[in-house]
Amino acid sequence: MSAVDYGREALDFIEGLGAYRRVPDAMDALETAFNRFGFEHMIVTGLPNPDQRFSQMVLAKRWPAEWFKIYTERNFDRVDPVIRKCRQTVNPFEWSEAPYDTELEPGAVEVMRRAADFRMSRGFVVPIHGLTGYEAGVSLGGVNLDLNARSKPALHLMAMYGYDHIRRLLDPAPHPSTRLTPREREVIAWAAQGKSAWEIGEILSITQRTAEEHLATAARKLGAVNRTHAVAIAIRHRIINP
Repeated sequence: MSAVDYGREALDFIEGLGAYRRVPDAMDALETAFNRFGFEHMIVTGLPNPDQRFSQMVLAKRWPAEWFKIYTERNFDRVDPVIRKCRQTVNPFEWSEAPYDTELEPGAVEVMRRAADFRMSRGFVVPIHGLTGYEAGVSLGGVNLDLNARSKPALHLMAMYGYDHIRRLLDPAPHPSTRLTPREREVIAWAAQGKSAWEIGEILSITQRTAEEHLATAARKLGAVNRTHAVAIAIRHRIINP
């Protein structure tokens, strides 16, 4: 598919997911959407602190029951290189980009090997870092995946929106509504089209720094953790048109 096709896929997904009011139904929609990219399993979860258990942090999942049992009983989250990298970056990454030492980290070797036993030999993760320090992630796994420079931005947006929707279904407390200024709407609208802060500055005849400040302010008002999350929320609430 072209970049435009991937973008339309993501926007159609965002527009449709808002109609689901139950977590199982939303997860069905997520599963169907990510299946189109070759993913067979997914999990939406917070990242546990040392005194927390992984099973307590999971918001929703579509993992094989036996794999989840093995993962939690053996505390694989403590040695999983994917979780470690998820804590260290805000950028999406493939599982293969999570480094570990095969000689010094036998636990990491085992967790990746066992994941492959359940048809999760490859994967893609979208880290989520909240403004209050909360850490979470959406992890997608499979074998034959459609992962390329065009599909990854679409998957990033879909995962961020999916996480936000699941979180709101589980915690339906109303989010304080804050009106964006016309300029903040503009920068979010351009960000939704994939424009960088520099490009937005050129389009709107403002400096890159001013564009970045508007993006940061808009994200904060929307309760977003980053600009991609802000775009997803803005589309969801029809603050901007997809």
